[in-house]
Amino acid sequence: MKLGVLISGRGSNLRSIIDAVQKDRLNAEIVAVLSNRSDVDGLSHAAAASIPCAVFPHGDFPDRKTFEDAIVAHLKDAGADTVALAGFDRIVTSTLLRAFPNRVVNIHPALLPAFKGLHAQKQALEHGSKITGVTVHFVDEEMDHGPIIAQAAVAIEDGDTESTLAARILREEHRLYPEALQALASGQLRLDGRTVHGGPQ
Repeated sequence: MKLGVLISGRGSNLRSIIDAVQKDRLNAEIVAVLSNRSDVDGLSHAAAASIPCAVFPHGDFPDRKTFEDAIVAHLKDAGADTVALAGFDRIVTSTLLRAFPNRVVNIHPALLPAFKGLHAQKQALEHGSKITGVTVHFVDEEMDHGPIIAQAAVAIEDGDTESTLAARILREEHRLYPEALQALASGQLRLDGRTVHGGPQ
């Protein structure tokens, strides 16, 4: 699998994907890391692993389509066949999705369909939930909505804050995302309508 990774921040999930590739737990080559922000730690993770990086500041483009057109062209030139969103803070549209049909994947810090959007950990605490978690899913044109590949539950403990809960969720993200990508790389996954068959074992 030829993987392009889109980031906007610290890149901890990118780091977990790089580690999985280097340790032969993920049968993929990361051919490009793209960020819409130039001053983020995630780019240093890619550079340290000698992965080609590029920055596409979204403010430099007149609209979302031209922004995504540039990203798609770069990913295609790099040879990517799959796209992983790893803390990418822009909503993607049909421009990207049609260029990589059923090959754009995202990770979200909640058990979708619960707690979509930003601050999912805060939402879970404010709702009084006892359990939240992590979801890896195919991306479609609705936010945090596409077919689910894998999920992992995380208990909410008495006294949890948004930051303590986020830290435990992040540990599960780092485990689950490479496993889900490996299921995709190995051909274990089959998408039938909105139902995903197979996944991390």
